[in-house]
Amino acid sequence: MEKPVILVTGSNGQLGKELQQLADAYPQYRFVFASREDLKLHHYGLVENFFIATKPQYCINCAAYTAVDKAESEQDMAMLVNGEAVGHLAAICKKYNTKFIHISTDYVFDGESETPYKEDDATGPINTYGRSKLLGEQLCMKEDGEAIIIRTAWVYSSFGHNFVKTMMRLMNERNELNVVADQIGSPTYAADLAKAILDIISSGKWESGIYHYSNEGKISWFEFAQAIQEITGSKAIVHPIETAQYPTPAKRPHYSLLNKEKIKTVFHVQVPQWKGSLKKCIRILQSA
Repeated sequence: MEKPVILVTGSNGQLGKELQQLADAYPQYRFVFASREDLKLHHYGLVENFFIATKPQYCINCAAYTAVDKAESEQDMAMLVNGEAVGHLAAICKKYNTKFIHISTDYVFDGESETPYKEDDATGPINTYGRSKLLGEQLCMKEDGEAIIIRTAWVYSSFGHNFVKTMMRLMNERNELNVVADQIGSPTYAADLAKAILDIISSGKWESGIYHYSNEGKISWFEFAQAIQEITGSKAIVHPIETAQYPTPAKRPHYSLLNKEKIKTVFHVQVPQWKGSLKKCIRILQSA
């Protein structure tokens, strides 16, 4: 009997790389990893041919345009990759009976809440990246009502470019750093999210809809940086600043905390505390 195939798009990103690391722990599946270079998602014909050739039972879409500030000047590209291409992919998944998991973001919200966002709370993105990801969600559900969407936030990993790696580098180069202290959320270790996704697939239970996943806890970027400084033993001093003191082309939501009760209840997914996961990631980076 042939193993079910899991197709992972955007396989060179942080989450895609973590899924590659975990693949051997799920030997009941055959994984097909497709990078942006392998599979341009906005070319409908190419994607369809790829599906015909690989016959995936599952598709995890990790592909995204993630340059939040650059998206303000490349709006068409962000909308194409994060929006229209997701609709294409969902339609093909529906056509070939492939179960679809799409990764979205806390940026679909306006950041004005005072309590953790639930899946059915009103969306209202405040930048182009958020609008493009919301369009992707809408097209995904329109084309394939059986899809699962997982929103996540503040993703980091030992792979790729992210806040943790940037902070570690800057703490080596500088004596003092300024980090925004009035944006609140919880980070997501991509390795934890990757495991949650594969556990959902291997549970044999499929309940379509939107779910939230990030690590447990509530911190600011400043507190995140402080923890990195403490775990690495850096001597750099971290100063808290306000968002207004660090202007960026794209506005950032002030509050990004996600309520994870639904994913825990429906799929019995384990959600580790943020600090333990951060220690794991830093250990990997330091041993490299």
